[in-house]
Amino acid sequence: MMSTNKNNVFLRGEGRSPWYRLDGSKFDCYLVGVAGGSASGKTSVAVRIIENLNVPWVILLSMDSFYRELSHEEKMEAQNNNFNFDHPNAFDFDLLLYTLKNMKEGKRVEVPIYDFITHSRISQKNSLYGANVVIFEGIFALYDQRIMDLMDLKVFVDTDSDIRLIRRLKRDISERGRDINGVIQQYQKFVKPAFDQYIQPTVKNADVIIPRGLDNLVAIDLITKHIQRQLHERQFNFRWDLLKSDYNFKKIPENVIILDQTSQLKGIHTIIRDKNTHLDDFIFYSERLVAIIVERALSELTYEEHEIVTPLNLPYVGKKCTEQVCGVSILRAGGTMENGLRKVVKDALIGKILIQSRPKTGEPSLHFVSLPDNIHECFVLLMDAQIATGAAALMAIRVLLDHDVPENKIILLNFIATPLSLHVITNAFPKIKICTSMVDPKINDETLFIEPGMGNFGDRYYGTS
Repeated sequence: MMSTNKNNVFLRGEGRSPWYRLDGSKFDCYLVGVAGGSASGKTSVAVRIIENLNVPWVILLSMDSFYRELSHEEKMEAQNNNFNFDHPNAFDFDLLLYTLKNMKEGKRVEVPIYDFITHSRISQKNSLYGANVVIFEGIFALYDQRIMDLMDLKVFVDTDSDIRLIRRLKRDISERGRDINGVIQQYQKFVKPAFDQYIQPTVKNADVIIPRGLDNLVAIDLITKHIQRQLHERQFNFRWDLLKSDYNFKKIPENVIILDQTSQLKGIHTIIRDKNTHLDDFIFYSERLVAIIVERALSELTYEEHEIVTPLNLPYVGKKCTEQVCGVSILRAGGTMENGLRKVVKDALIGKILIQSRPKTGEPSLHFVSLPDNIHECFVLLMDAQIATGAAALMAIRVLLDHDVPENKIILLNFIATPLSLHVITNAFPKIKICTSMVDPKINDETLFIEPGMGNFGDRYYGTS
């Protein structure tokens, strides 16, 4: 996905790596600030750095999203090209600082969208869940000391004033609906004086200066290699092979619930693991197994005594669940468990999270989130058919926490898990519970499939093998 619209974010990989290492420790994102005059090529330089990095989960965040709301009088001035958008007072630095702090910590943020025609923020916002690398660009990216303190690398793009004027003319006329006379008037009255007084002096705060902007390929290449070295030193790449060698996974964590290994359960597993099982039988027995897993997980919810009257007009004191249940499927394999959930909890709310893992590394990528508005009030049954490395589950749990779901109100349901995944998840999130029907011993180092496992569960269920 590529975008140069200042109110959109550029998101490479549409997701992020796991937020947590095996021992539960978090790691912050790498934050790069790119400053320079208006139309100096900051966005183009930032996009080129992203392309050269060739790493997943990079976000480009523009300062133009953080113009503050104008009063009615200021909007009238703006319509007459008499408001200084190149002055520090035009920006909401407090909101910007709050947003960057949360992104640095891997928390979900809501980035405002600014309409340059109406000079106001629209009601819609961009929801972001963080990244390995965040590149923040804007004319005042290196102006506020509080924001600079968050940065790992500070860059200033230095471009000739004539070139910047030509670029600004093209941009403001084509993208922001302004006439040429208004653009020139605004440049002479506000843009150039603001650059000389506020923006140019911030060059002293930069770690690296890029003369000529995008044309300076050598400087961009050096910056890219520096960031790559920093990422390598911080060990952003989640190495499952190292994790497997560093931990003893023989002991199952206490908050993992494994179904009693009855003959019936083993009989169901025998059917759905068999590569020759007919599609109809695979679906039937899979949904039957989901129902058994859900029923076991429901016993972990909170119940209170509840008295009713039977058809014989006799009282009976039973139990009533006090929780509203919400199922969240990690697509696409987790979606296969929704029918089984509804057979047990017919009025359960359903949410969906689309996460895809890289075939060779297991690193997850977040693509889509749709959750009920009141999910923070629910007990969430998070569903995924198989958990091999735990990477996708880590991401899904982080998304739920970002939507204010308490950690102790999440139960992860699955058919098969590995000891590796159980330790990874419970070390990162010790308050959640995991309910699985069986634990398989190992992962194939090449395919990352569970062995003996049952193959690609989604392909088998949907008949797309």
